[in-house]
Amino acid sequence: MVFDLHRFLQGEKPPANVPFTADSSRRDFGGVQVPSPAECNFSAQLAAEGAALALAVKAVAEGVCARCLGPVRRCFDFTCEYLVRPRELADPDFELPLDENGCLDVEELAYQELYLAIPRVLLCSPDCPGLCAVCGQRKDACTCAPTTDAAPADARLNVLKKLLGQDPKEVH
Repeated sequence: MVFDLHRFLQGEKPPANVPFTADSSRRDFGGVQVPSPAECNFSAQLAAEGAALALAVKAVAEGVCARCLGPVRRCFDFTCEYLVRPRELADPDFELPLDENGCLDVEELAYQELYLAIPRVLLCSPDCPGLCAVCGQRKDACTCAPTTDAAPADARLNVLKKLLGQDPKEVH
């Protein structure tokens, strides 16, 4: 969907309130899939300083938990608001996806905002215990004897420990 922002700012277009779907199933979300189209709503109103734009996005993302490798399905429902001033359309560093005629690609904007909303590290739950290093099952389901997963102390930090008055042999 394309919205002529240039003509809208000149008062040649009425206010807009347009629901649409954005299919991002073939777009890259960094290892996460958005299997069904996002339900979106775009609105534009003239404001004293320019145009007040709003984009609402509802989408479902699916991926793999970074700790336990289990499936993750997360719903996203958010609204982004923008205030666009007429002079900003000529700025080459303008943040919204405009073409050379001042038309806004609203589907591309929905993809960009959804991309930024999806966390780079997906977890099935905030307190996911991860996998057992011995048996490979979730830590909360395995029966292995507890192990210390702590990494060995880094010898390069001994100088800092001495400065702090700690014995490097006692601190791990």
